[in-house]
Amino acid sequence: MKTINIILKGFLLFIIFNVVFAILQPRVGSLSAYNVIFPGRERLPFGENSAKAYNLSLFDLDAMFASHEINGDNKQVDEFRVILIGDSSVWGTLLKPEETLAGQLNSADFSVCGKSIRAYNLGYPTISLTKDVLLLSHAMKYQPDLIIWLTTLEAFPVEKQTASPLVANNEETLLRLATRYGLMVDANDPAFIRDSFWGSTIIGKQRALADVFRLQLYGVMWAATGIDQTYPTDYQKAQTDLEADQKFHKFEPPVMDEDLLALNVLEAGMNMAGDTAVIIVNEPMLISTGINSDIRYNFFYPRWAYDQYRSMMSELSLKNNWTYTDLWDAVPASEFTNSAIHLTPAGEAFLAQKIKPTIEGICK
Repeated sequence: MKTINIILKGFLLFIIFNVVFAILQPRVGSLSAYNVIFPGRERLPFGENSAKAYNLSLFDLDAMFASHEINGDNKQVDEFRVILIGDSSVWGTLLKPEETLAGQLNSADFSVCGKSIRAYNLGYPTISLTKDVLLLSHAMKYQPDLIIWLTTLEAFPVEKQTASPLVANNEETLLRLATRYGLMVDANDPAFIRDSFWGSTIIGKQRALADVFRLQLYGVMWAATGIDQTYPTDYQKAQTDLEADQKFHKFEPPVMDEDLLALNVLEAGMNMAGDTAVIIVNEPMLISTGINSDIRYNFFYPRWAYDQYRSMMSELSLKNNWTYTDLWDAVPASEFTNSAIHLTPAGEAFLAQKIKPTIEGICK
């Protein structure tokens, strides 16, 4: 009888603990061995082949930022803090951390506003303005002096906004941003992954909690090797022979419907930045000279749509007094790797030199 009572009491405590966890939703992800036992990572965790790269994709923003070096670096008096947001080209697919744009800016060792520049890589694979704004909302607490927001037309279609798993798994945060910054979010969007009450318990969140724990375990090998992604030498080069297709998502020539572009998200991000300086960069892309290159610039873009996008961005920036630099053709086609937006180390160095004067001009 005593054994049964012990079992029943243990089961009751387990149920109570799960219910309390579901109600309070403690921020377990903010507890991290990074920046304490291990150095902070130089880019946000992302990995599709986690065992070989000592990395993984998870959707807990607290855990992601707690693992990053920005969470452990106290801002120095003489530091001009720069955060970079954007897609996989900013994160650095096929690049070592020091080869990314953030790494190149740091190695350039220059001053802005009388302070030494320190750039932090907060890019994240998947192309979506809403994903960028989601990360920016978390990054603002680190007191940046400058935000460099690299983007491209592929991030603008409304249908792309919740396609990023990071966005789909953070509906509550996005709804709060919608209330505070006027971000347009459809609460009924079927892409959002919503937890039931059961899904909010420890049992329901066991996969997410396991991911946070695995990220800590990977810290051992990551700290020893510095490896956070795989570096294949036989990757497929970016496509240069293209289909004779004039469509871009739901758009067909001659005009893009701006109602189907997430311009509100861009505006919400600028409002979120407040008094912090922002440079919007139209990121470089591969310009093909192969088959049907007279119709399409590359795999992503028909010429007519991309040309309209560039005009639209120039007009928006002028109208809103945004600092905007259009570097779409700043890097030669030879300096792209497996995508029309992924650069070689030399391409990133070239991009850093192109952006540097705009950064230095922030205080003028």
